[in-house]
Amino acid sequence: MTTIPTGRPTLCTIDLAALRWNLRQVRAKVGAQVKILSMVKANGYGHGAPAVARVLAEEGSDGFGVATLEEGVELRQAGIGKPILVVAGTYVEQLDQFFENNLTPVVHDLESLRRLENAVQARGATMNVHLKIDTGMGRIGFLAAEIDFWLAELKKLRALQIDGMFSHFSTAENVAGDFTRAQLVTFSNQVQRLRAEGIAPPLVHLANSAATITLPAAYFDMVRPGIMLYGIYPSAAMANQIELKPVLSWQTRIVQLKKVPAGTSISYGQTFVTERESLIATLPVGYADGYSRLLSNRGAALVRGKRAPVAGRVCMDLTMLDVTAIANVQQGDEVVLLGRQGAAEISADEMAGWANTISYEVLTSIAARVPRIHHNS
Repeated sequence: MTTIPTGRPTLCTIDLAALRWNLRQVRAKVGAQVKILSMVKANGYGHGAPAVARVLAEEGSDGFGVATLEEGVELRQAGIGKPILVVAGTYVEQLDQFFENNLTPVVHDLESLRRLENAVQARGATMNVHLKIDTGMGRIGFLAAEIDFWLAELKKLRALQIDGMFSHFSTAENVAGDFTRAQLVTFSNQVQRLRAEGIAPPLVHLANSAATITLPAAYFDMVRPGIMLYGIYPSAAMANQIELKPVLSWQTRIVQLKKVPAGTSISYGQTFVTERESLIATLPVGYADGYSRLLSNRGAALVRGKRAPVAGRVCMDLTMLDVTAIANVQQGDEVVLLGRQGAAEISADEMAGWANTISYEVLTSIAARVPRIHHNS
């Protein structure tokens, strides 16, 4: 039974059955021989990393990807025992915690490689690492074009064991273009070069969600699904290639209803002025909850299965809707900000379009003060 907290009614519900379904679709796509590293960084893309990881571990995820050491420690403290890869940078000052929590760091440049090698050697220990190769993202990673230089350093390693090797596609939503294909060729050449030099990491990985759905040539030993686990398609065109189920719904309730005459301004700055007698619903949610201020006078929410437009500027803690056109609205009615109500739905992609951003940011921006209620476990 799902326990809903009393008090402020703004919350997210997380459908763990949908999460399980989505991981099963990944497994069906890649087969039994390819490992799955489930990406649960940024608090499980806003869904609550510990609860999400527990379910994915039960469902057969082979490991987890996080961005920071702190995210990895949180998973260990939640009882997650499977491998955890920390992908967004490693700092020697954190070495003790990497060892204590059995976390695998990523090494992405020679300076970090040398410092980590020396520090692990000084402990008289060994440590598994993954190498990050920059094949065109232009972010972090050993430059593919400089392989002769950094490969020589890899051969000198004694304390660091190269357990994995990966790169990152620069296009997250579509991996059908020439640039993506060039990245795949570059990465494959890097893998072959290392193997020819006697370095053969057992875990080679490249595929993001889009590549997991559409590009089997990028699977290698392991795939790294992220957004698709949470029921979001990297692009709408992929909906006919795999069936995913949205995991998160965001809802609140009307805290006040107010009938106002024509000519009444709503919220800061008088950016919305009623053109008729109007019924305005105030919601206990605002940009401090992650409901973006960019949705001011652009977004909408679902009330009694109908769309109600945002009226005026989204405030820090409150947002107003114009519910004049919706019959029988009452104080306390449920309002769905993201998700389904009856036959109507607001998707993360639609909300992202209103705010001129992407679904990833919509999900990860939902603030910690919004409770996540996990159900259907």
